[in-house]
Amino acid sequence: MKFDWRIIVGSMVGFLGAALGSVGGVGGGGIFVPMLALIIGFDPKSSTAISKCMIMGAAGSTVYYNLRLRHPTLDIPLIDYDLALLFQPMLMLGISIGVAFNVMFADWMVTVLLIILFIGTSTKALFKGIETWKKETMLKKEAAKALEAEPKPGDDDSAESEYKRLPSGPTNNIHDEEAPILQNIYWKESLLLVYVWVAFLIVQIVKTYTKTCSIEYWVLNTLQVPIAVSVTLFEAICISKGTRVIASKGKEFTNWKIHQICLCCACGIIAGIVGGLLGLGGGFILGPLFLELGIPPQVASATSTFAMFFSSSMSVVQYYLLDRFPVPYASYFVMVATFAAFAGQHVVRRIIAILGRASIIIFILALTIFISAISLGGVGIEKMIEKMENQEYMGFEDLCKLS
Repeated sequence: MKFDWRIIVGSMVGFLGAALGSVGGVGGGGIFVPMLALIIGFDPKSSTAISKCMIMGAAGSTVYYNLRLRHPTLDIPLIDYDLALLFQPMLMLGISIGVAFNVMFADWMVTVLLIILFIGTSTKALFKGIETWKKETMLKKEAAKALEAEPKPGDDDSAESEYKRLPSGPTNNIHDEEAPILQNIYWKESLLLVYVWVAFLIVQIVKTYTKTCSIEYWVLNTLQVPIAVSVTLFEAICISKGTRVIASKGKEFTNWKIHQICLCCACGIIAGIVGGLLGLGGGFILGPLFLELGIPPQVASATSTFAMFFSSSMSVVQYYLLDRFPVPYASYFVMVATFAAFAGQHVVRRIIAILGRASIIIFILALTIFISAISLGGVGIEKMIEKMENQEYMGFEDLCKLS
């Protein structure tokens, strides 16, 4: 590994991508992959593998940072473990399906899907950010009027607490809402998530030593379904019966109906399929989806990153066993992403505390997705033109004929 201008520029771009991706809860893979391919000069497979390493580093740093924080308006951890437990198994199942689709689909199909999906998702997130910004502005005006009407010392706290009741609104006492890490870990839910991670990892490792499309190959692929469905079904039944709740939304989401839970599970699989197909983390779908469910921006970002940490770390172990990336480069860029994510979280939380606007997270999410659409879309279009000029085959591939 030699330090030259490529490494310096790549480090700067990677730092920015990790900082934005960690705050938005999307990982930053849409920035990492083009940076590693165009600036550093890695081939597409190595770029994807190192990108997963960087996503894991950024996600791990962000999860550690968020484990010390509490929910902006409720007395619960910032990470919603029940929400993660509902989505993460389906996310990992979807990623396995998406990886197979990635092998079969032509590059131009993946590029077109990526551009359409990312532009649509970023636009939706932008509108959600504007809506949240307007709500925050209205709440600020109401709080100011309440303070002007009754400027007594005792009323100051009540006005502030009234202002903080909206879960998607900002928090002014954000730095006072920290707690010991052990207090913020729900061990039962965490162990279930680790069980899914270990089970999927074992299946994926064993699958690498089987012949593609053999009986053993399909049996191992099928085993992933009961692993994911069992945990998600357990969580879904508990939520439908009311023994578990998606607490981060407050009282509004205490009663979930069956069709709502099924829709969420379907969205989790779709997020995983898209992530596996495009070679990215599922955070690009989960982040905006959580916001649409009414989850506060801080919680949406933290929970999305928490779920993404499991999927990215599983990919890193697989890539390492397959010797798909140079360890020195990967270690260096993981260090860059880890530091950048921690710095990004710290800076943005201070800005939110000063301005009182959690909608900043949503705007960062929209910006990151939009930049990813342009960078990945540009690389994909360039490959399409090159293949067209060389008159290469641009149709579906046969999964069974590929190693």
